[in-house]
Amino acid sequence: LWFSKMDQKTTVTLLELAAKSLLNNEPAAIHALDEIPRDLFVPLFNAAFSSGHKTILKAMVMVWPFRCLHIGSLNTRESYYDILEAMIDGLQILPAQNSSSWGPKLRILDLRRDLVCKTICSEIGTAFPFCFKSCIYSQHSILKIEGAQHRVRCLGIGNSGSEPQSAQEPMELLVDISLNSTLRTEQFLSFLCSKIQQNVGSLHVCCRDLQIDRMSGHKSILQFLDLGCIENLEIDQANLSEVVTLLAQVIHLNSLTLCNIPFKTYNRRNFRSFLLCLGRLDNLQELSLSFFCLTDQLHKLLRVVPPQLDSLYLPYCHLSHRDVTVLSQSSQATHLRELSLSNNHIFSEVYEPFQTLLEKVSSTLQHLEINNCMITDSTLSAVLPALSHCTHLHVLSFAFNPITMPVLKSLLQHLTSLMKLKYVIYPVPVHCYEEWTFHDSLDRQKLAEVQAQLEAMLHGAQRTDMKWVSCSE
Repeated sequence: LWFSKMDQKTTVTLLELAAKSLLNNEPAAIHALDEIPRDLFVPLFNAAFSSGHKTILKAMVMVWPFRCLHIGSLNTRESYYDILEAMIDGLQILPAQNSSSWGPKLRILDLRRDLVCKTICSEIGTAFPFCFKSCIYSQHSILKIEGAQHRVRCLGIGNSGSEPQSAQEPMELLVDISLNSTLRTEQFLSFLCSKIQQNVGSLHVCCRDLQIDRMSGHKSILQFLDLGCIENLEIDQANLSEVVTLLAQVIHLNSLTLCNIPFKTYNRRNFRSFLLCLGRLDNLQELSLSFFCLTDQLHKLLRVVPPQLDSLYLPYCHLSHRDVTVLSQSSQATHLRELSLSNNHIFSEVYEPFQTLLEKVSSTLQHLEINNCMITDSTLSAVLPALSHCTHLHVLSFAFNPITMPVLKSLLQHLTSLMKLKYVIYPVPVHCYEEWTFHDSLDRQKLAEVQAQLEAMLHGAQRTDMKWVSCSE
């Protein structure tokens, strides 16, 4: 057994050495691709990707002997878009029913970064399905097409001589897209659209993560995407009517982030349509709305989003005392793992609703942000018992609140019992400013003394694993 493990380790090392050696001569490496064993392809690809050999990567994609290829956790020293374009350029749409045991077999090219994904999926013969990352939503996905073909064969419909065959095998390209109006992004998107048009009907571009900056400038590219594939959607700067139009086509979302949606576009019809779209998102787990006015409207939103929502971010949403009360009474309050109410002055009246909310989320909450909420000493002291019961809390951020040093020290003493709490972002105590409302009047020497006192308290409580940092660091 020991010798077997040593042999395996030595073999892997030799493959890596062989791959690096081959890359030293690029023409020879490309010429050798038709002859090298399959076992050398993965280490050669990994080495070529890391060192940015675009020509070799394109050539390898053209003759890839496995049915899937994933970037996974690989990093490159070259421009990311340059690498993507080289690999996409190497895609060869294969003839239908390519039964050759040799030659290219690539059907899924996955250009997304994924820390837990290997370069290729384990192959179990030619059994279907062959890749765990295959698209499951689109009617143009390999999973759907091959599933239909498999059912036809099982039913014995037709025969190999009479079955109609498409001219080309379907292929999937998995890529995350960010529409941010930069010149390099526009060049890449133009290249991608050209590739789609060249292989219309055979190349399915599956975008799981889509980021849009200024919706009005990117409507043309959206027509090339199957919006039903999107799982994570971020939109910054768009009219609510544009958001509704897009949401009507993305029914499988896991996370939705909307930012900077002008209030003047919130007419009754648009907001009602927006809520209807949210109500169709049965898989939604994360919802983030920032600079999205929800004053006295949160109850309508909570009524339609799934009760099992994991994350709720509502910064700069002009939340009212009533909204916090509604949130504390909602079904979502017993499931939330992440919550942000930052930059809402929700403590200008009473703190009881927030205290109730903390009690409801105490068994699940891991991440809490209440920055710039006008939390005072009396408010923080009142909710401290409820906060101390949030035993799963990992991150707490309550920066930019007018807190004094005695209350800050009291908070630390109570929170050191939360063994899962590792990171706290605290406000600079008010005595460190000449005037608290003018943050440029900070006395750095006083802040250093505060940090030293907190560090000493953490050391005394044997919680050196807990990191406290101020918002000015």
